Amino acid sequence: MLNVVALMGRLVADPELRHTPNGVATCTFRIAVDRSFVRAGEERKADFIDIVVWRQTAEFVCKYFHKGNLIAVDGSIQTRTYEDKTGNKRYAFEVVANNVHFTGEKSGSTGGQGGYGAPAPMQAPAARPAPAEPVSYAAGSADDFAVIDDNEDLPF
Repeated sequence: MLNVVALMGRLVADPELRHTPNGVATCTFRIAVDRSFVRAGEERKADFIDIVVWRQTAEFVCKYFHKGNLIAVDGSIQTRTYEDKTGNKRYAFEVVANNVHFTGEKSGSTGGQGGYGAPAPMQAPAARPAPAEPVSYAAGSADDFAVIDDNEDLPF
C-alpha cells in the first residue's frame, strides 16, 4: 500500500499548539492549496486541508509559522471518526505531516507580511591559506597508470 502526500500552501490561520495528557506536543493547522486547473473566465479555486504534526515538529511549526506563510508539508492521509458534543458522528480527513519546510521569501528580503522574521546573521567565511606551491597535473608519468587486462574481471 502507498499513502504519501506532498502539499504546498498558505496557512489559513495561526497554528494551534496543544499537549496530550502525557505531555506530547501536537499542532493542528489548515492550509489553502491552489488547484492547478483554472477554467477560462473563472477564478482559481483552492482546497483547504487540515494538517497535524507531533512532538518537536509541532513546536517548530507553532514557533516559526503564522497565518499567511507559505509552507510545504509531506506526510500521509489519515481518516478517523468521532462523536461531537451533540452526539453526532463526525468524519475527519487530515494529513499527518512527517516534515514541514519553509518555502516563501523571508520578510527581510521582501519587506512583506507573513515572513519568518529577521534572518540569522551570517559570518564571513574563514580565509584559506594559499597552497605552498601550485599543483600541476601535467607533470604525471606513464608509470602512474596501470594496464587492465580485458580477459580478467574488472577491479571494481
